[in-house]
Amino acid sequence: MSINIEVARILYEFGELYSLKGDGFRSRAYLIAAQRIESLNDDIRAVCESGKLEAIPGVGKRIAAVIEEYLSTGDCSYLEELRESLPPGVRDLISVEGIGPKTAMRFHGELNIGSIDQLEEAARLGKIQNLRGFGIKSEANILRAIKAYKSIPKRFLLGQILPVIREIEEYMAGFSSVLTVEAAGSSRRMKETVGDLDVLIASKNGEEVVEHFVSMPRVSRVMSKGTTRSSVIIGVNLQVDLRVVSPTNYGSALQYFTGSKDHNVKLRTLALKLGYKLNEYGLFKRKNNQQIAGKTEKSIYKALGFKYIEPELREDRGEIEAAMEGSLPNLIGYNEIRGDLHVHSKWSDGTATLKEIAEEAQRRGLEYVAICDHSKSLGIARGLNEKRLKNQIAKIEKLNKYFENFMLLKGIEVDILADGNLDLSNNVLKDLDFVVASIHSGFKGTAKKMTERVISAMHNDYVSTIGHPTGRLIQRRQPYQINLEEVFTTASKQRVMMEINALPDRLDLNDFNTRAAMERGVMISIGTDAHTPEQLIYLALGISVARRGWLESENVANTHNINGLLRRVKR
Repeated sequence: MSINIEVARILYEFGELYSLKGDGFRSRAYLIAAQRIESLNDDIRAVCESGKLEAIPGVGKRIAAVIEEYLSTGDCSYLEELRESLPPGVRDLISVEGIGPKTAMRFHGELNIGSIDQLEEAARLGKIQNLRGFGIKSEANILRAIKAYKSIPKRFLLGQILPVIREIEEYMAGFSSVLTVEAAGSSRRMKETVGDLDVLIASKNGEEVVEHFVSMPRVSRVMSKGTTRSSVIIGVNLQVDLRVVSPTNYGSALQYFTGSKDHNVKLRTLALKLGYKLNEYGLFKRKNNQQIAGKTEKSIYKALGFKYIEPELREDRGEIEAAMEGSLPNLIGYNEIRGDLHVHSKWSDGTATLKEIAEEAQRRGLEYVAICDHSKSLGIARGLNEKRLKNQIAKIEKLNKYFENFMLLKGIEVDILADGNLDLSNNVLKDLDFVVASIHSGFKGTAKKMTERVISAMHNDYVSTIGHPTGRLIQRRQPYQINLEEVFTTASKQRVMMEINALPDRLDLNDFNTRAAMERGVMISIGTDAHTPEQLIYLALGISVARRGWLESENVANTHNINGLLRRVKR
């Protein structure tokens, strides 16, 4: 776990605990600070040593003191006090979908529930339905949510792991005995969650490399240490497995340990049919055991008779057959995105001004950003009504006069109401460049109802894209019921886009649904849903979903320049 993410998790916990105590002001302050530090470019330790913690937006004196204590001692006394001030086990309850802080405290106060197991038992015995405001249906929903919670494997979000990978790779690449270093496994395939982390290194001095590896500053425990292999725990509980291999078979080892298992099995089966055997040590002729490939991954795929298959495609979803037919997609590149089509500012629940967002976007080489603050129905996020949105439009138009080769797009993330209407009038929507229509409430509707809501919204002439179309939060909230086949069919007819929301805990649409949308002729937009300027970095996560969904640059709206994008948005 990178130190920035580790500190952010501490602050997120503060926010969660204050929420349980009903202190919304402090909860929001800590959550904003956590968001800032989670996406901070600089190492938080260096910022602390320079005495500039309070220069980070959202970090005041009290929060800075918390960070300083944690960095110097690895502990936080105030956090322990806060934990002990709450009934034991209550925090676990809010991990269950549908149970907020107030409900968790009610369950404890009225039924003495202090764990998820106790909650499940109470629901099975019919105790929940007897509480005021609850009933048989809500009790059944709680049991379903508990079942879903218990079925989720405890993995890390890809967005949490990528900074750790960079930290490890930089540390190991600086060692003279390391020739090449790369993370393999599901993180290299850019899967949305990662279990253990596999790191592969090419070197002729395995023992030296292993010794350097176990000496990493972030290692909290060494689980095993050999001459070419080692396993360590970084931070609290991230296991990192190291393998050191010879440069002559580095490519075959990288291919093998990248996976997926199904892709590798099919590849090895194909190799056998061609008279070869393929393993982590190379590609060999079966008759005389002569190695014919293995130094690079590309040499293996080439020897088997087809083009290199990108790691994101290696899931046995037809990529090997496509490679054999010469019909692999020319995947969208990580450098092809020209703008971000979903960003929040201080006008709603973001942390930055319009000018600050524009400056950060330009620093990252973007040509445009769509400012899509929440609309009025989302009161908790200070959503914009028609009057405030018109004021924001005027402000954006004024700012755009000072930019060169950059534009802030006038946008909104407008709520799709229960009846499928939007919560802002067309009189103001018509003046916008980009409209994201999203569902933020009523997630428990039937598939028919939810599908009708989204389809109704797509018939509004000013809707550009449907935001986070299934409403899921990875490992926290299941997607709501919706018939995406009907949604995609309508989207194609109405020329409405579907969003890949690039926040690490959303990545919604996922890769399966992104590919299905593309195959039905639906254009995809990628938006970070950023609430801090630093979160613009999450564009790469959105691109990874697009790549895993077999998308080429022509399938993604953000690859157009500003004029091409605006032409595409006009319906």
